[in-house]
Amino acid sequence: MSDDDRAPGWWGRASHRLGAFSRQLEIYYAGPYRQMLAREKRDEDDFFTLVVLGEALGVPDPAAYYTAELMPYLFDDFHQWHRRMGMPRSPLDHMPCC
Repeated sequence: MSDDDRAPGWWGRASHRLGAFSRQLEIYYAGPYRQMLAREKRDEDDFFTLVVLGEALGVPDPAAYYTAELMPYLFDDFHQWHRRMGMPRSPLDHMPCC
């Protein structure tokens, strides 16, 4: 058996071990900050939703033409977003959700 025949097996095992090691490092370093990172991601997503829906909420937006294309992607999370923002009902007349 030549070295070329053993190379794929060796490379696969090394790649698997490196991937496992990488996951463990991520757990070790990001684990304590997981909740904070999730909160920051949620806040960033909320801000993005506010920017995209700003024109519909009455905030003048010079890029409203371009952000209107993103509105269909926000429909799934719209109810959770307006509840987190402290709005008991949907602020948009054309998007009743509760």
